[in-house]
Amino acid sequence: MTQTQTYSDSDAATKYADLSENLSLGERDTNQRNLDGHAVQAKFITPLDPVIETEDGSRLPGVPLQEAHKINALKAQAGGKRLSVHTADNESSNSSHQREAEAKEDPYAQDDILDQAVTSLRTHPLFPPLPLYGPPSLLRNAHCLFFRVTSFCLSTGFLLVIVLGALFTSIPRIVHKLWMWLTLRNPDARRPFYEEEQRRAASRKEEERQWSQRTLQAKRSSKASGRRSSASSPAPHAQYEPLEGGPDKLLCDPRYYARRVGLEMEKFEVQTEDGFVIDLWHVYDRTEQRPSTPQEKEEHGPDIFKPDGNDRQHIPDGHKRYPVLLIHGLLQSAGAYCCNDDDSLAFYLHKAGYDVWLGNNRCGFSPKHTLLKYIDPRMWAWNIRQMGVMDLPALISRVLSETGFPKLGLVAHSQGTTQTFVALAKEQRPDLGDKISVFCALAPAVYAGPLIGKMYFKFMRVISPAMFRIFFGIHAFIPLMMKMHAVLPAKLYGFMGYKVFGFLFNWSDDRWDRGLRDRFFQFSPVYVSSESMRWWLGRECFAKHKCVLSTREENINEEVEDESPERDQEAYNEGQEAENATKSNKGRTAWYDKRAPPFALWVAGSDDLVDGKRLLRRFERGREPYVNVTHTKVIDEYEHLDVIWAMDAIDKVGSEVKAVIWKTMREEDKERCRAINPYSHQHG
Repeated sequence: MTQTQTYSDSDAATKYADLSENLSLGERDTNQRNLDGHAVQAKFITPLDPVIETEDGSRLPGVPLQEAHKINALKAQAGGKRLSVHTADNESSNSSHQREAEAKEDPYAQDDILDQAVTSLRTHPLFPPLPLYGPPSLLRNAHCLFFRVTSFCLSTGFLLVIVLGALFTSIPRIVHKLWMWLTLRNPDARRPFYEEEQRRAASRKEEERQWSQRTLQAKRSSKASGRRSSASSPAPHAQYEPLEGGPDKLLCDPRYYARRVGLEMEKFEVQTEDGFVIDLWHVYDRTEQRPSTPQEKEEHGPDIFKPDGNDRQHIPDGHKRYPVLLIHGLLQSAGAYCCNDDDSLAFYLHKAGYDVWLGNNRCGFSPKHTLLKYIDPRMWAWNIRQMGVMDLPALISRVLSETGFPKLGLVAHSQGTTQTFVALAKEQRPDLGDKISVFCALAPAVYAGPLIGKMYFKFMRVISPAMFRIFFGIHAFIPLMMKMHAVLPAKLYGFMGYKVFGFLFNWSDDRWDRGLRDRFFQFSPVYVSSESMRWWLGRECFAKHKCVLSTREENINEEVEDESPERDQEAYNEGQEAENATKSNKGRTAWYDKRAPPFALWVAGSDDLVDGKRLLRRFERGREPYVNVTHTKVIDEYEHLDVIWAMDAIDKVGSEVKAVIWKTMREEDKERCRAINPYSHQHG
């Protein structure tokens, strides 16, 4: 080894140590010996999604590509390996042939093949680099405090304006309602399901009365026998006898609502590949399955899709339940699928015969990371890309690990569909499609609806990214909403939640069971990052391009093509050869490749938040030649949340989801599972 190379390696070691310290959890102590959460290298989850791996195997969230490649290159050079740092400026002079030659000459280089595989450090316009925050220091702490103070004041003012706007716009409705009552007319009689709503309210009252009687009888029996008795014990003759009853307590607890319909739920912890710990809820029937132990419900570390899947319940073939994972929407949680009694999608699918799991995204109601704390801005440096590339695979991996199946059915609503559409894209994690038997998208959020042009959303798009951070901070987005959730009475919070979100997103409760409406808003909002909301509403990403995977220019080209449908369809009428040529051409601009699972889409026709019909046109026009769209439905009268909360949602959506999952299952999985009648609409 020459003196020049020795000096170069020594210099690389120094730079590696400095960069490692800059990417570590904490700073060195005064003796320069201990480094908290010492960063060792960047681990690439995808070629464009690196995370930092620490000395003890823990993970820190991702860093910009330049920093990730740099630390790996410096580490390799300090260890005597030849690994160059590729940048957008020098990439053209370092061709793939040169890199292949280097790899053959230096076997060590092949250890870093993923690092070498990236052809450009330029990220997609829709996914610009996230901010990089170093370990805590006096300057960084002062920086964070500044943003926390400014965002508290300004975002509170913004929230107050929204609340006042929601209340002000309610005045005409209140006046109209009062006038109807004064003229001896029932203002609710015109609601689409008024009679059914009244019937269900009466039924709930009767169930409360029966529960009170059983409770009283149990107490009397307990006194007479001198033994302690539980009022929640189910009657032996009924499979789904309620385990909870009485007046609704309005709890933010999906297990409570599962017990009200005779089921149980348990919560698992799942670690993502960048160190976040998220919740995964499991619906089960205690008459056929034992609850998992605390050890079984713990997170298993950051590595996913390990070959250790097995059915921990040891249920014999022919009696198993096929796994189905449900993912919630923006500012919501898994409980959104559990608050409509037996008409809740989660409980309906379980009683139909499926093994139902419900995933929460990162942070949720209880932000948790293996290394980071709430006040650390790195805890909040994520957006929809990380939710799709990190959260969704971790949840799918855990469900498959617990059930022993190679695939599952995936059902998502709103933002849950966004993270899935992003994750399955050929530039992200297309291999995830091999784990999904069908992707059921409810109110798919891919293209923006007209609501994006509202004044309050325009404000977020007009201000600069720096001003956005001053207004909404670099931590959680308006955390005061979660504080209000904790302190306000449940009924008042439910009322305010409906008014505010209805005002923001332009939906109504016309098709909901109004007697359950306060439940719906016990499960939202949740903690989300300001960076995530900036992705949705800021001037750079979704609000600018109005699509989650195409730029504004590409969208304009699509609109031009859609104006002349006969021109785009011409190739399909010229024989098989022309059809294959067109398919090959469209495949180059498609979002998905052959690994995409079958898609099924339910579009709300009166949805102002997203434009589901335009997504259907994308598939109908052949722009995704490798995607098998196995089911589509447009429900003209539905708004954005009606697909999960409307009183007829089970008939119009849930029963079809049940049938589509069964239809798309592998035949060998059907043989392992209990038979499901895809045409039956009955619950349980």
